Amino acid sequence: MTETPRDKSDLPADVPPTGRAAGSPYDAPTEKLPVAGRNFPQTDDDLDIDPTQQLPTYRPDFDDEPSRKQYAFEDSSPSIPMQKQYAFEPDTSAAPAAAVATKTRRRNRQVDEDELRGRGTLDLGLLLLRVGVGALFVFHGLQKLTGWWGGPGLDGMRDALDAMGWEQPRLCAILLTVGELAGGSLLILGLATPLAAGAVLAVIINAWLARQGAEHGLQFTAPNGPEYETLLMIGAAAIILTGPGKYAVDGGRGWATRPYVGSLLALFAAVAAAACTWIFLRGGNPFV
Repeated sequence: MTETPRDKSDLPADVPPTGRAAGSPYDAPTEKLPVAGRNFPQTDDDLDIDPTQQLPTYRPDFDDEPSRKQYAFEDSSPSIPMQKQYAFEPDTSAAPAAAVATKTRRRNRQVDEDELRGRGTLDLGLLLLRVGVGALFVFHGLQKLTGWWGGPGLDGMRDALDAMGWEQPRLCAILLTVGELAGGSLLILGLATPLAAGAVLAVIINAWLARQGAEHGLQFTAPNGPEYETLLMIGAAAIILTGPGKYAVDGGRGWATRPYVGSLLALFAAVAAAACTWIFLRGGNPFV
């Protein structure tokens, strides 16, 4: 006995032609599949994107970003932002440091050589030069101040300067006496040596000009020429340029044994002071 097939129109709407109910979502391909765990955005509104917003640009120097993740093998200490260096560019960042290090090594090596070998009789010679030049200026300063050893005294020096045509002769006599006494005493002690030597150099330059201008023509040899003043002038300039040496109150200072630019400045200042004194207190051009 055969079974007559049933009419498909008699089946319920949710029953497929196979006669079985849908047991899985794959039997209904238009059905939305459930997603477990999170909901994915479906539209632009879900993404919350502002079409007018400007996206951040890419920055290769990511070392400056504070929010960058720090890994365990990286150093947590703050680092200097690294500048991009190309292969054809020379590395000049270490050049100044290398130059300073080289200069320091040379200076230290020179100091070590001086300590090992010593300076010989150099400091003794500078001591003799300082004391000799300083003592001569102290001697002449005392002559002008007190009149000792046949000196003119302060009043006699004022009259002599007035007779030679100096303006403010009393002021000039005081400046001359103080320069010789103070400068000579500091030279003997080796204290503030560049200033002391500059003071006596300015005094002796004016004395050289006065001696040279006393006679017509170029004068040099003594007793009428400035031969003596020339020797003192050279000695004072030499002390400025060489420094006082170690046997001095300033002996522990660096410029006492290694004078440099400061000595040249002191020398130029002394010459300028002598020229200004001659121009404003004596009158005339000292260079003609």
